[in-house]
Amino acid sequence: MSKTSLLDHFSALEDPRQAWKVVYPLPEILLIVLCGTMAGAEDFCEIERWARQKLDFLRRLLPFEKGVPSHDALNDVMNALPASLFSECVTNWVEALREKEPDVVAIDGKTSRRAHGEDGSPLHLVSAWASRQRLVLGQQAVDKKSNEIVAIPLLLERLELNGALVTIDAGDDQTRSSQPHQGHTR
Repeated sequence: MSKTSLLDHFSALEDPRQAWKVVYPLPEILLIVLCGTMAGAEDFCEIERWARQKLDFLRRLLPFEKGVPSHDALNDVMNALPASLFSECVTNWVEALREKEPDVVAIDGKTSRRAHGEDGSPLHLVSAWASRQRLVLGQQAVDKKSNEIVAIPLLLERLELNGALVTIDAGDDQTRSSQPHQGHTR
């Protein structure tokens, strides 16, 4: 496996800001958001707080000449990035981390406590969890007017799961059938 840096997986993202207005380079913002999120920060305020505490660590990776951007600046930049391309970059990065041997992949849906959709409703995601590697392989938002049954195939077609045992827990969101889903090999 070749050694590719975390940020190399996000090189397809172009900075959406006007160049003359950029104070904090996009790679620095991406590094803060990704590392802060992996460290357990759940919103931009927590990510900013984490980055301020870990600035010495971050400066070992990138210059951070202007320090750490505010949570509002992080939020604005991340919201300006194309969500589908960002999601694709995350999926490609996680795919590169994943071991190539088959695994048990659990598909499950969760509603976020703190994240909300554009209409203000809570964000509901279906996630694919590689159990042996303890790694989320990908996520798919569930449309407010839909359910997990529609989102699961969209998630599965983006992932390379050949040979993996896939289990699905549709739980309370199962509205189209009274039959529980059975695990199956893909």
